[in-house]
Amino acid sequence: MFAAFFVAASAAIILVLGLIHLTYTFYGPKLHPRDSALKAQLMVVSLNISRETTMWRTWIGFNASHSFGCIFFGLVYGYLALLQSTLLMRSWVLLAVGLALLVGYFMIGRRYWFSVPFRGIALALALYSTGLALNLR
Repeated sequence: MFAAFFVAASAAIILVLGLIHLTYTFYGPKLHPRDSALKAQLMVVSLNISRETTMWRTWIGFNASHSFGCIFFGLVYGYLALLQSTLLMRSWVLLAVGLALLVGYFMIGRRYWFSVPFRGIALALALYSTGLALNLR
């Protein structure tokens, strides 16, 4: 049971990061380029794959869908860890999928993100890994 609390803490961090990211996606300038001319250009330039959208619209869409993935992970793994811990801790498939997602975010974060979300992901991965290690005992 103690292992599940580490997984729940990990899920809570990812959930909070996802909620903050979703808020920043739709409210305020935090995810906007500092150069307003660049933003104006992104709002009119289409992608090679389709003229139906712009780089700006895809930027917003990618950020929103990324946020939804984090929120989903946080809610599902938080729920499983707190209310269905036996199911979660006995399912190596669920545990492996959660670990793979966090390792993926860690690797992407290390290469492409700035320090705050990367540190949050690193902490979430450390907590999750601790929960897995305790679960093995």
